[in-house]
Amino acid sequence: MKSNPPIIVGIGELLWDLLPEGKKAGGAPINFVYHANALGAEGYAISAVGQDNLGREIVDELEKNNIRYQAEALPYPTGHVLVELTNGIPSYTIVEDVAWDYIPLMPEAVDIVKKADAICFGTLALRSPVARAAIHALIDYAPSDALRFFDINIRQHFYSKELIASLLQKANIFKINDEELALVRSLFGLEGNDEKVCRKLIETYSLHYLVLTAGDKYSAVYTETDLSVLPTPKVDVVDTVGAGDAFSGAFVYSILSGKSLREAHRAAVDTAAFVCTQPGAWPPYSNK
Repeated sequence: MKSNPPIIVGIGELLWDLLPEGKKAGGAPINFVYHANALGAEGYAISAVGQDNLGREIVDELEKNNIRYQAEALPYPTGHVLVELTNGIPSYTIVEDVAWDYIPLMPEAVDIVKKADAICFGTLALRSPVARAAIHALIDYAPSDALRFFDINIRQHFYSKELIASLLQKANIFKINDEELALVRSLFGLEGNDEKVCRKLIETYSLHYLVLTAGDKYSAVYTETDLSVLPTPKVDVVDTVGAGDAFSGAFVYSILSGKSLREAHRAAVDTAAFVCTQPGAWPPYSNK
C-alpha cells in the first residue's frame, strides 16, 4: 500500500546552476523531488552541501519550497555548475571535488529511504568512491516494492559501462534520452532500432518502465507489454534546464497516485513543457 501522499526521495547532487541570468537551485535527483513535491508528493532530498554561504543559501531554497532534506554540511565547496545556453539548450561544466562528492551514509538518510515509495538516482553523483558507496547502500535500504528510478543523466566523462550496469541492476524504472541511448547501444553492444534496444533493456534488467525522451520530437514509455508515445508540445522555450527531471517527477508521482500509463505519460509531458517556458529547474507552480 503506497503512502498518501506518496513519499518520493531524490539521492545525489544538490547544486547551484550558474545561468546567464544568475544562480538557480538544481541537481537532477533534487529537481525530480521538487516537481513531485510541487504536484503533491512528500518530497525528500538526500545530499551534502558545503559549510559556506552557497550551502546555507541552497538549504534555504529547500526549506522555502517545503522540501524535506538530509544534507550534511561538509568542509568542501557547495556544488555548482556553469550553464551556457544556446537557443535555450543548456551545456554544462560541472565543478569537481565538491560537497556532494562526499555524501555520507547517515542513519537519518537510511530512515528516510526505508519509508520511500519511490527513489531517484543517477550516474553523476556516483563519480566519487565516497558518494558511490553511500548511494549504493541507500538504494538497497528502499522497500522491496518501491519504485527505483534511474535517470542515466550522462554528463561529461562521469560514467562507465560498469557503473551504468550496476545501477540498472538496482532499478525498476530507467530514463534515457535519444543521445544517451546511442551511447548505451554502443557501450553494451546492442543492435536494432530504438524500440528493439529499449525492449532488450527491459528484458535484461526486469524493468517495470523504460522512459525514452527525444527532445522537441517525442517521448515514449515502454513496459514489458505496452507502449505510450506522445509528441513533444510546441511551446515558447525560455530554457530546457530541468525539463527532463520535471517529466520524471510528474511521471512517478502520477503512477504512485494510481494513474494509468498513458495518463502518467501525459502529465509528465505537460509538466516538462511548462518547465521549458520558465527559467531554471525550479519554477513556481500555479494552481493551474
